[in-house]
Amino acid sequence: MKWRGNRQSDNVEDRRGLSGGKIAVGGGIIGIIVLLLNLFGGENAQQLTPILEQMQQGQQQPTEQRELTAEEVEIGEFVKTNFAFMEDTWVKIFEENGLTYEKPKMVLFTNQVQTACGGATSASGPFYCPGDKKVYMDMAFFEELRTRFGAKGGDFAIAYVMAHEVGHHVQTLLGTSGKVRQLQAGKSEAEANKLSVCLELQADFYAGLWAYHNKQYLEEGDIEEALSAANAVGDDAIQTKMQGQVNQESFTHGSSEQRMKWFMRGYKTGDIKQGDTFAEELE
Repeated sequence: MKWRGNRQSDNVEDRRGLSGGKIAVGGGIIGIIVLLLNLFGGENAQQLTPILEQMQQGQQQPTEQRELTAEEVEIGEFVKTNFAFMEDTWVKIFEENGLTYEKPKMVLFTNQVQTACGGATSASGPFYCPGDKKVYMDMAFFEELRTRFGAKGGDFAIAYVMAHEVGHHVQTLLGTSGKVRQLQAGKSEAEANKLSVCLELQADFYAGLWAYHNKQYLEEGDIEEALSAANAVGDDAIQTKMQGQVNQESFTHGSSEQRMKWFMRGYKTGDIKQGDTFAEELE
């Protein structure tokens, strides 16, 4: 991705130099399972999270501050630049629709973080907290995604995940997330999960929409990197890897095929009005 030399966002807070100590379990297989089941703000890991937290008690060390490596500094620059791309894109789209875009913030952290939605560890994966309108990311996630779950990796995989989480911010501003929570009340688990899938697929559509509006920065292979990441985090791919079988009723984010399809829908159309996943996926 061609990102160097462009404006950087002032809304990125880099806490990676501040650490409460390495959480031993977070890097192990339990942490990876929770990370993937809870990917992008999902609900599947809620039952496992308390177990993980219990295992982590007493394993944290005093807060330390360290200097970032050259590679970490470069990743931070990349994230700030892409976050600026996303700010500019959504300001424009909202203005075109007679709306005002409230810019979110992003926090880069290591191992653990406190948010308005509660405490979280890297096991949560990247997520958006509507309580403080911030995106939270531990960059170690992308190495795990590549080495353990077969994603190609690359800078545009990071950009895709960022754009997906910003998509959840857009849904918060437009009231979509609130409406989904209301619709889920009183529904069976399977019915509520279907609504969650639609919400997540729409965030993938918004990520593709962002890519469409930033084609001037794309390089050969970027879209393939995004699709590889989307494929790796499909519910069916994760369940097959972790459980050896697929239970479609428990899907909360959509299959690999669905996630790739809706990202490409956004990328090919560039039209926010084409992202009604609820009308199409609930038929």
